[in-house]
Amino acid sequence: MEKLAELKAFIETAEKEGTAFYEKNNKAAGTRLRNALQQIKVIATDLRKDVTDKKNAAH
Repeated sequence: MEKLAELKAFIETAEKEGTAFYEKNNKAAGTRLRNALQQIKVIATDLRKDVTDKKNAAH
């Protein structure tokens, strides 16, 4: 559940930075948005692996 909370935090950050980038044309926010999106990808991949491992261990 800790990873889900971390994922949620990065999604909120990405939303904030996306707004700044697209609506306010803040180029630095674009860099921060890309970083947040990369972190989301990493966490989501780890979370998928954890779910698969737990599911397979149940058998």
